[in-house]
Amino acid sequence: MAPAAGWYLDRRSRVHRLPPQTKVAATLVFTLAVVATPRERFWAFAAYAVLVAAVAAAARVPARWLLTRALIELPFVLFALALPLLSAGDRVRWLGVPLSVEGLYGGWNILAKGTLGVLAALLLAATTAPRDIVLGLDRLRCPPTLTQIATFMLRYLEVLAGEAARMRLARLSRGDDPRFLWQVRGFAAGVGALFLRAFERGERVYRAMLARGYTGRLPDAGAGGGVATAAQWALAGSVPAAAAAVAAAALVLR
Repeated sequence: MAPAAGWYLDRRSRVHRLPPQTKVAATLVFTLAVVATPRERFWAFAAYAVLVAAVAAAARVPARWLLTRALIELPFVLFALALPLLSAGDRVRWLGVPLSVEGLYGGWNILAKGTLGVLAALLLAATTAPRDIVLGLDRLRCPPTLTQIATFMLRYLEVLAGEAARMRLARLSRGDDPRFLWQVRGFAAGVGALFLRAFERGERVYRAMLARGYTGRLPDAGAGGGVATAAQWALAGSVPAAAAAVAAAALVLR
């Protein structure tokens, strides 16, 4: 199947059918377990990778899809690879290159925890539509102001992108194509005009919502039918529970 909007993959799996609040909570607990794990416990991170691979297989998310989109952490990977060369302290030689022991541990810590966190977030995005993620946060009693802002941002991001594209096309048709530093004034004027149009559109939308009975909270009409069952919470919680057990073992064995 072709991917839907954003990074969501429309698949028929038990992971996709879970209510969004269970997946959001599971991702959060899994990430906290990974962060709490001492960096010296290499076996624990291997166990976390197995859990991520199991969820990806159950959700029918291709490994290539995950790995290509995990490239967004490339700047952090480069920083982690540079730490052994830049850090001070005791050093060891590898292929004739002196490397800092503390830098090796620090780079590994960033690389392992960052990669696992990114993969967990990608799995959440692949199995839960963007609006359902916001809905899951709302069901988990996230502050309503934040969830409403996120909802409107998702709803009108494409509208604003379309408006910006039309303004750029109009500017080009009039012979204005600001690409260089001395032409930044034209670009800034376009950004200011877009901001004013967005503000005016937001005002009109807000008045229309008030006229239709909006009271500060959107109706819950998303995935999963609202309240998650105990079985659904148990299924979603199996992975973070296993991760928490691994983290506890890593801390005890320390």
